[in-house]
Amino acid sequence: MEQKDYYEILGVDQEATAKQIKDTYRKLALQFHPDRNPGDAVAAEKMKVVNEAYAVLSDPEKRREYNDMRRRFGSSAYTHFRRTYSEQDIFTGSDIHGIFEELARSFGLRGFDEIFKEFYGQGFQTYEIRGDGGNGRRFVFSGSFGNNGDTAVNIPSGGPLGKTSRYLFKKITGIDFPVNGSDLEDVITVDPEEARRGGPYEYLVRRRNKRLKIALPPGVRDGQKIRISGMGESGSGGAQSGDLYLTVRIKRPLLQKVKAFITGLGKSV
Repeated sequence: MEQKDYYEILGVDQEATAKQIKDTYRKLALQFHPDRNPGDAVAAEKMKVVNEAYAVLSDPEKRREYNDMRRRFGSSAYTHFRRTYSEQDIFTGSDIHGIFEELARSFGLRGFDEIFKEFYGQGFQTYEIRGDGGNGRRFVFSGSFGNNGDTAVNIPSGGPLGKTSRYLFKKITGIDFPVNGSDLEDVITVDPEEARRGGPYEYLVRRRNKRLKIALPPGVRDGQKIRISGMGESGSGGAQSGDLYLTVRIKRPLLQKVKAFITGLGKSV
């Protein structure tokens, strides 16, 4: 997979604020807007790349995940990120629609729906939905998305709104909506020496009947969570599995437990 860097694509520093990222994206969206570059395939492809970069960096959670991968994997961070996040994940929750509508009002350009149909084909549709779980415009891609043939959907995954959205997706496309697997949580207990030195720790994923060897970081703290990607519930319809979150508990010596118990009794008297 081609190596890219979302910060380089937008031309911003890793320390850029959310406002700086948004302002930069507005300028690039206006620069590469197809109405200002008729028939320019290079500009159209650049617009797609810029859309993806903004969708990632404008979302605090996705940005933190990407930053972590940049620290761990360097120039191959993009490849690792795209193994974890599909287009569906990347564009979920994005405010790109609102920005395109602002450009349309300000500069007399075509709006979001027309532009994205041009980019991603007639399989692209939008609809508005309102309910107890939230409201707003959602966009659906059926068939090919971009150049890689993936199917991507920007609809909520949980709650009453998510169920309604998945129903509408099936009505629009005639296919079942893939649903990511749920995350799992568990607690592991280690002794103080294990926590101090770190190292391998064997853990049995009961739901999968699979034994893992986890690398505990040296100096792990009580209450710290360790994320294991893809070890949660399995997804349906070809969607990705959830993650497993293990909360570390450090065993306390018996004397400390007795003191804590006595202190608790004293406070209750």
